[in-house]
Amino acid sequence: MTTRAARLLSRPLTLGGITVPNRIAMAPMTRFHSPDGVPSEATAAYFARRAAGGAGLVITEGTYIDHPSAGQFDQVSRLYGDAAPASWSRVVEAVHAENGLIFAQLMHVGMFRHTGGATPPHPEAGAIGPSGLPMGTPGAGHVMTQADIDDVVRAFGDAAATAERLGFDGVEVHAAHGYLIDQFLWSETNHRTDAYGGDLSSRSRFAAEVVAAIRAAVAPGFPIVVRLSQWKEHDFTARIADGPEEFGIILGKLVDAGADAFHASTRRYWEPAFDDSDLNLAGWARKLSGKPAITVGSVGLDNDFRSNLAGGHTGATGIDGLLDRLEADEFDMVAVGRLFLSDPAWARKILDGREDEVTAFTREALNALY
Repeated sequence: MTTRAARLLSRPLTLGGITVPNRIAMAPMTRFHSPDGVPSEATAAYFARRAAGGAGLVITEGTYIDHPSAGQFDQVSRLYGDAAPASWSRVVEAVHAENGLIFAQLMHVGMFRHTGGATPPHPEAGAIGPSGLPMGTPGAGHVMTQADIDDVVRAFGDAAATAERLGFDGVEVHAAHGYLIDQFLWSETNHRTDAYGGDLSSRSRFAAEVVAAIRAAVAPGFPIVVRLSQWKEHDFTARIADGPEEFGIILGKLVDAGADAFHASTRRYWEPAFDDSDLNLAGWARKLSGKPAITVGSVGLDNDFRSNLAGGHTGATGIDGLLDRLEADEFDMVAVGRLFLSDPAWARKILDGREDEVTAFTREALNALY
């Protein structure tokens, strides 16, 4: 007998020019297991196990683009140089061998980079941002010039072209959680008075230029997903949009630039994004843009990731509420993080109606790569 979960989650979904076999994605999660920025054989096996375990789409952790200030940690992967791309090619092959699809998440940390004592491979590079304002780290950084903006936009385009050349099935642009692109979107960190600052349409210009550069650098059908959020790594109350109208301005600019879908990151998927509606952020992204939307945030669990880092307990909740929303076409796809860490076969078990066999999430899974 086909379960309700299988009926709703097993449906294929078109993203750009590809078809994802089901509605379950493995969410991007930084794991700090790429020495010198190079993903290891263990990383390839890690992602391949999730594809074998039923994830229709695997999204990598944030991979640093080829810009001196893009990264912060030497154990986080890169998408440039000689060794890292070669290793990513092996990761892609491993996922494809399990009949999975894999997107590379492209990332620039902006002002989250420490302004002093930075790490390799570019320890001399300072933190940069739209206005050089601190983001959870002490000290001001460099206010980006037009040349800086052009360099970063070009680096995003080059990274996407590299991803396509390596065999990735698409890319996700990390424009959430307070990283560089999000710093342009947020009024608290963007005090510019030029074409990249001011009203929300102007603050969206940098994000749109990044997407347009990627669109120009890859094949027409190569999918571009943009990840957006209200909250930042250091500020859970932050908002880039105070209501649907403002959120629609951002989405419209990105759709015009060539975005194929949106990944709306929330801490808890069941929480409404704005007043006077039960729609979550992915629901609004789908409604306002007309593009597919991916929801994420404590799927199958009763508390968010940050609570785990602070030592809090997280228990299982089931996914009936999630399925209700999916059946109502609030969003198109579901990204799962922590439960995929504890159980690589989570998707297969859910689709087969074996929810009682799912390996419970524990904090220890955050530190392991298996």
